[in-house]
Amino acid sequence: MESGGARVDPPPGLSYRAAGVDVQAKERLLARMASSIRATHSPRVLAGVGAFAGALALLPSERDAVLLATTDGVGTKTLLARRLGQDAVIGRDIVAHCANDLVAQGARPLAFLDYIAMSRLDDDLVATLLAAMAEACRALDVALLGGETAEMPDVYAANAYDVVGTMVGLAPAEGLITGARIRPGDRLLGLPSTGLHTNGYTLARRVLETAPAALHAVLDDRGTTVAEALMAPHRCYAPEVLGLLAAVRVRGIAHVTGGGLGANLRRVLPEGCAARLRRVWPQPPVFGWLRRAGGLSEDEMAATFNLGIGMVLVGAPPDLPVALLAAIAGALIHAAVRRPS
Repeated sequence: MESGGARVDPPPGLSYRAAGVDVQAKERLLARMASSIRATHSPRVLAGVGAFAGALALLPSERDAVLLATTDGVGTKTLLARRLGQDAVIGRDIVAHCANDLVAQGARPLAFLDYIAMSRLDDDLVATLLAAMAEACRALDVALLGGETAEMPDVYAANAYDVVGTMVGLAPAEGLITGARIRPGDRLLGLPSTGLHTNGYTLARRVLETAPAALHAVLDDRGTTVAEALMAPHRCYAPEVLGLLAAVRVRGIAHVTGGGLGANLRRVLPEGCAARLRRVWPQPPVFGWLRRAGGLSEDEMAATFNLGIGMVLVGAPPDLPVALLAAIAGALIHAAVRRPS
């Protein structure tokens, strides 16, 4: 079109891809990862990759079981993973986190669904995350049943991503663990954590901002650096705890996540019960570093981090033989439930 002797071209047509969302790239990625996802499926999976909803058949022996479901994320540990190039840890972490939540109520994990979101689709990043999730699911005999990969350029910052997982499991009705049967005098046994797991990273990153070079500082005589300690995987307790539940009676289980040991233990203690813990167990060195480098108070540390205990089992003394649990699960703390003072 001519205007005053100068040519004015019409604006180019808009497209979804030009706006920031590449649907075809997402389809190519799904095709790329389909075999890894299907490798987690057993014959009980009736619908998986490509279906609008995953379908899982229940066995005849499971008809009277209780269905449990949990959803959680890995928080801002993703930002540190991006910085250090360790995104596979995030994929394994979210599976472990969800599995731990299920076994805390006596459930055996069956199926997992993922949600991955970012500003612009990064094929290699998503493939890394999904491959790690599939590997973790196979180790637990859990079907990676489906999920969603979302590309939202105006919601997420560039080079950042979010990971959320949903997991479903089954528990025998008579084996559902709620904490309701906990009584004063019951024993508490703590299982060691590998580090921060997937909680407290916003505070940990603020500490790092005050001492950015500390990522390469050595924490112990094995040469573990701060970076390695902060990226330690979230320990999956499911195999050990499910094995223990087949051998001993447990009245309550707390998965120690956001809020620290105290807040999560209170979630399973019924009215009329309390617990007093003295922090005398060995703690991973990363917690001491965070305390010193950030000038954090003991109360702040306890309210934010797990401080070395990732799961607590509660039961009557005759039902929780300390020697057996220590040998199988590495019990660290030994305390008792009491009446509130």
